[in-house]
Amino acid sequence: MSFFKKLFGDRGSAPEAEATATVESYEGFRITPTPISEGGTFRISALIEKEIDGDTKQHTLVRADTVQGIEIAQEASIRKAKQVIDEQGDRIFN
Repeated sequence: MSFFKKLFGDRGSAPEAEATATVESYEGFRITPTPISEGGTFRISALIEKEIDGDTKQHTLVRADTVQGIEIAQEASIRKAKQVIDEQGDRIFN
């Protein structure tokens, strides 16, 4: 069973993270925190999007960091996404 969890993710906890997630705008990008539940902790993750030449480009950010609590994970996910945007800008989509 754990093989399938690793392969397809833990679908049981995803709605909890998505239900409270809010999209934040930053420097022309949209950041949606998508923390991943992992046995009582949450892995930092976010969807970064930007409209470029009429196309919506997406990048999924997943970090090794884990934190306690969904709210903390969402805040940390947004903070990390902003850091990546500041460092890479539009190159994130290459």
